[in-house]
Amino acid sequence: MNTVFRDLVQEEYFKLRNFALKLTQDREDANDLVQETVYKAMKYEEKFEKGTNLKGWLYTIMKNIFINHYRRVVNSKIFSDDTDKQYYINSAKSTSANDAENDLGVEEIMEAINGLSDNLRIPFMMSYNGFKYEEIAEKLSIPLGTVKIRIHMARQKLKAQLVHFVE
Repeated sequence: MNTVFRDLVQEEYFKLRNFALKLTQDREDANDLVQETVYKAMKYEEKFEKGTNLKGWLYTIMKNIFINHYRRVVNSKIFSDDTDKQYYINSAKSTSANDAENDLGVEEIMEAINGLSDNLRIPFMMSYNGFKYEEIAEKLSIPLGTVKIRIHMARQKLKAQLVHFVE
């Protein structure tokens, strides 16, 4: 492990903690979120490109962890029926309340994403869900360069709309 990288990440600790508190509205959850963020940053250190914005990279990791956790909580409340019509049953009455949507901005982030035009939102979400650029280009039948431009434009628009999430 690169000690210089570790020191740079540690320099961002308090900023990460403040952002985590804004997201979770709970001290213990914020501490868990920061811990998981730092762990993933250290684990994927080789993916960080020198000269890029470390703070932005760490915030993106944290935001993704937070959103993935939210999705897991929401999806744990939905059961699938294997009949022909595949009804979805919301089991909210039998589970504890989930206030994560009300916590800082998940709803706002999703609204911003959903507000993108389809030609930007679809490649962006495919990339977010783990598809490689080449796979996106193939599935959407568009050139690779177009995929890259659309994802970049989606990120820029979201960054401009959600500027208060990135200090």
